[in-house]
Amino acid sequence: MNAFIVKLENQPGQLAQLGEALGERGINITGISGMTWDDQGALAVITNDDAGTRTVLDGRGDDYRELELVSVTMDDRPGSLGDAARRLADRNVNIAAVIPTGSQGSMVTVAFGVDDARAAREALADMAATGGEPV
Repeated sequence: MNAFIVKLENQPGQLAQLGEALGERGINITGISGMTWDDQGALAVITNDDAGTRTVLDGRGDDYRELELVSVTMDDRPGSLGDAARRLADRNVNIAAVIPTGSQGSMVTVAFGVDDARAAREALADMAATGGEPV
C-alpha cells in the first residue's frame, strides 16, 4: 500500500478538484491527511488504486511523490504514537506522512509513509508483542 503526497495551493476548491478527479475514475480515497501553511499545502492520500491515482495525478500535472506505507496497530493510549515514532527514529527511518486508518476498541491503526519500509517494519515488529502489528 502506498500514499501519495500531493502539493496543493492553499485556496478554495483544491481538495474538491482532486476528489472529483479521483472519483470520476472510480478511485476511492481510503485514508487522508493534510495541512496548509501560508499559501501552500500538502495532502497525503491513500486510495484503492495506486496505478489509477498515478494516472490522475500525472494527468492533472500535480506535483506529488509516492511513499510506501507501513501500518501498525497499537494501544490507543497516551504515548503510543511517540513510542512508534521513537522506534522509527532510532532506526534512522524518516517519517514523511502519518495517516490514521482505523480504530477498534482500545486499538488504533496508523499508517506511516516512510523512506525505508523494511527498516520501519523491523522497528515496529516488536510492538506486536504489546498488541501492535506492523503491516
